[in-house]
Formats: sequence, structure tokens, C-alpha cells
Amino acid sequence: MPGSPLISAAVEGIVDEAVARRLIREAGGIPGPVYDMKGKQRLLEKINGYNNAARLAPWLVLVDLDNDASCAPSLRQNWLPVSAPWLCFQIAVRQVEAWLLADAVSLAAYLGVAKRKIPGNPEALLDAKTAIVNLARQSRRRDIQQDMVPPPSSGRKVGPAYTSRLVEYVENHWQPARAAQHADSLRRAIQCLQRLVSRWDC
Repeated sequence: MPGSPLISAAVEGIVDEAVARRLIREAGGIPGPVYDMKGKQRLLEKINGYNNAARLAPWLVLVDLDNDASCAPSLRQNWLPVSAPWLCFQIAVRQVEAWLLADAVSLAAYLGVAKRKIPGNPEALLDAKTAIVNLARQSRRRDIQQDMVPPPSSGRKVGPAYTSRLVEYVENHWQPARAAQHADSLRRAIQCLQRLVSRWDC
């Protein structure tokens, strides 16, 4: 839309990239370049550079809390105590998959499982990724099972098309506003991006 800011982003991985683009669009911004750092450590190494870039233009940096700290504020303090004026530094509690679980209606329909099987407090999960795989294991859809559940002998945690399936879900089915009602860290991320867009309009 006219006057909307171009918001660049840096993320840990492919699913996070899809989430970042979707959130930027939902907030009324235009997704700019999204840098997939292929892991948290590389993102940490570059974060001061992104923070400097956010002195002049809007940026979103999205990371998972995982088990790196007891809470998001502690991780924020360790990584970046002072954020630049145009930076949204957002921490998904504890993984971005928790934000996807938080829209129980859409995820249940996509995976082909009963809504009651979706965890009611996804941010309390220590491993939201495994929770999604376990839901896919119960799916009524054979293609979902084959794509998202790892073969028993593979030694992998996720199925061969787990990532592409979640990207499809994020782009075409996930409702961030509804999910934000059940994921406080997602709600804060949306609010931060909305503030960037509204300030840019001024």
C-alpha cells in the first residue's frame, strides 16, 4: 500500500522467513530482503550490524528462545540490551512453531486432526516442533503423515517435507491475529511491527 515501509528481516531458518514475511504484511508493511542465517549462532554474530542498519530503516530480527534463557527478557538482555529506533527484535517463546500451534483452528484443519488435540498453551511447550510432528502422526491424511513424520529408521526429528509443509501453512492458512490471542510473544511481535508502520506513516 502507498506509504508502507519496506521492512527487512533476519531469521534463523526457512519457516521463520515465511513467518517474518507474513507478519510484516499483516502489520501493513512491505517485506524487504529476509536474511536466513541458517541458525541462531550466525544470527547472533550479525545482530549488531542489523541493529546499526535499523537506525535508518525498519528491521525485524526474529529468534527462538529455545532453552537459551529462562525467559525472553533475559535473552534480549544478553543479545541486545539497547535496540535501535527502527528495530523489532522479537523472541518466539520457545520456538516459532508455538506461534503456529496458537492458531488451533487453522492448524487442526490443515493437519487433519481434531482441534481438541492442539495444545492449549503452546508457549509452555519445551519443544513445539516435536508437538507438531506428533500431531501430524495422528493425521487423517496420509500425505501429511508421509511429509511431516520421519521414518522410524531415519534418525531424524522431522519428516522429509516438514519445512515446506509449514511454509505452505504459514503462507496460506495461518491467521496471526487469531494465534496472537494464545501466544503473548507473537502478540508483542505484531504490536511492534504495527508501531513501526504507524510511525513511518507519520
